[in-house]
Amino acid sequence: MVELQVVLPDESATMPPERLVELAVAAEELGYGTAWLPDHILPPGEFGSEYGGVYEPLVTIGYLAARTTRIRFGTSVMILPLRNPYVVAKQAATLHRLSGERLVLGVGVGWTEQEFAAVGAPFRERGRRTDESLEIIRGLFAGEDRGGVFEPKPRAPLPIMIGGDSASALRRVARFGDEWQGLGLDSSSFRAAVAKIRAQTDRQVKVGRRLHWSGAASELDAVVRQGTELTEAGADSLAVSFGDHNQTLDRMTRFHDAFGLAVE
Repeated sequence: MVELQVVLPDESATMPPERLVELAVAAEELGYGTAWLPDHILPPGEFGSEYGGVYEPLVTIGYLAARTTRIRFGTSVMILPLRNPYVVAKQAATLHRLSGERLVLGVGVGWTEQEFAAVGAPFRERGRRTDESLEIIRGLFAGEDRGGVFEPKPRAPLPIMIGGDSASALRRVARFGDEWQGLGLDSSSFRAAVAKIRAQTDRQVKVGRRLHWSGAASELDAVVRQGTELTEAGADSLAVSFGDHNQTLDRMTRFHDAFGLAVE
């Protein structure tokens, strides 16, 4: 059975923080398996559907994990080459332990050159820096000696999710990923991307796709149909964003009910 996931609406600095708690708790009660939070540090424009990520995701996950019991939380996606990999590994391992092993570390290379310039990071080296960072993080999680004591090491696997659809992203999934989240792929393109991942690794990788429904009743059937087609194409998970935080609870509930009926 496909796992339904939710992308929490984190695009407004004026949103009451308790709204995220309300939505995380509701997602858990509805049966969504994972809640994702976006990431940006200094985007070049206003937060919104293009950028998202007003609240720092790992800090926010710590807050939400303390108010829930079962649902997983993940970053979708953390722009890894903007960050120190040793600090990311320490934060992720700590959150994993404190949350009862409910963290997924979702990473990507980023796409906004202005943001890299704003924080002094080399944009054209982001792929190489991401791979090097993943090597370090994987090594720390596995107990490799990196010149000091790393604790708390994960007692249970801490999944790494790789986001993106490019050939480089798919190679990165095969090399480092436990999970993959695609973006603008139809069912046939999704199936082809999954085949490329499977051809490059013998490890079991959980594969999924991100969807968006802004709430228009006329679009619901189409989004549900898209989700069922992706499920038939082999998707293990569907992560859905629902737009404005004021309407997310209603949309999240309606989509859950409609998709459940469609796959029965």
